[in-house]
Amino acid sequence: MKEQQGNRISSGIIAAVSVAVIAVSGALAYHVFNSGSNEISPKPNPNITGQANTPNKQINPAEQKAEVYWLQDSGTKLSLVPQTVTLPQGEPNKVLEEAFSKLLAGPTEGTGSTTIPKETKLLGVKVTDDGVHVNLSEDFTTGGGSSSMMGRVGQVVYTATALNPNAKVYIEVNGKQLDVLGGEGLELEQPLTRESYKQNFEL
Repeated sequence: MKEQQGNRISSGIIAAVSVAVIAVSGALAYHVFNSGSNEISPKPNPNITGQANTPNKQINPAEQKAEVYWLQDSGTKLSLVPQTVTLPQGEPNKVLEEAFSKLLAGPTEGTGSTTIPKETKLLGVKVTDDGVHVNLSEDFTTGGGSSSMMGRVGQVVYTATALNPNAKVYIEVNGKQLDVLGGEGLELEQPLTRESYKQNFEL
């Protein structure tokens, strides 16, 4: 009788151990299988550059439009006409500097004419809280009669306000505010605006 009980206990222990071994083996096999699959098919990391799924974006330099003003002779009078130019995007000072470089370089075919002496150089252009300051060389004041003087003032005022048509403009020569232009004494009441130019100067 005791022998039979011992056999039953031994059989029960063996069965329990067998179940535990099978459970551990199953868990181990599952872990190995999953580890292997991760090694075969790694997920791409979006934070790492150079992977096949990373788009290669090219950024084009930004551009903006501005206007340079020329003179057009209708036979009886002169009028200011704009030429739209494409300039690199940048600070207002840089954009206007580029616009004035084109203005002082002279008109291209079909754009109109200019009364600004070709020797005139841009010494600086600055946008401040009180307006746009345009500093030109002394060559700006030479040559031509009253129509020529009024025409060149208009070209400067309108080109300087290409980014803001309502801005005030201060014209300077060698760093000093220009109050009288040319031998005929064209008086400039500064600051100048497009509106004040229309009212005080007739081309």
